[in-house]
Amino acid sequence: MNILVCDDDKEIVNAIGIYLENEGYQVFKAFNGLEAIEIIDNQEIHLIIMDIMMPMMDGLSATRKIREDKNIPLIMLSAKSEDYDKILGLNIGADDYITKPFNPLELIARVKSQLRRFTTLGSLETKSNVYKTGGLVIEDDSKTITVDGELVHLTPVQYKILKLLTANAGRVFSIEEIYERVWNETAFSPENTVSVHIRKIREKIEINPKEPKYLKVVWGVGYKVEKL
Repeated sequence: MNILVCDDDKEIVNAIGIYLENEGYQVFKAFNGLEAIEIIDNQEIHLIIMDIMMPMMDGLSATRKIREDKNIPLIMLSAKSEDYDKILGLNIGADDYITKPFNPLELIARVKSQLRRFTTLGSLETKSNVYKTGGLVIEDDSKTITVDGELVHLTPVQYKILKLLTANAGRVFSIEEIYERVWNETAFSPENTVSVHIRKIREKIEINPKEPKYLKVVWGVGYKVEKL
């Protein structure tokens, strides 16, 4: 599992990183809230350890931003021990709180506890059945699609195309690959077939199909759903 450690004290980040790596975790490092958000937007992170007091963007502001659309377990880290800071951190979305200086073994125990709880509740286990980018959400178990909370109705083929692209948001698929994956047969001049379905999907999920936010063409290559 991937864990993001965010603190403006590089020695603390490196020390925590060593303990986590010894437990078999992959560690990503950030030194302010802005760096943390950039990593979270571009990597699959399973747990965050976030300091409160940092330059550029503090941990509280970063946590608020993260909680707008992500439910990643988050342990707040701070040199302050006042109850107010603990309560504030928990109220804005932190799952746990540990005060500096801390026992590394206690931190590791809290990390494992949060990951275990998160997995038990199904958030990690069901992730493969829910695909999300920006306001576009596909719940594969119920075969429902919503855009900014509004239900969207697609044909089965349209659904398969959008699910393929959204589940791999950011990746460009060629027209041939889309056809072969969705229709399960070898592609012979599939351009028109695929493009018609792409146009229909855009008409249903985009505010302005001529300037799509989600489903985009990469000229000369294929199509992709933007990773937002």
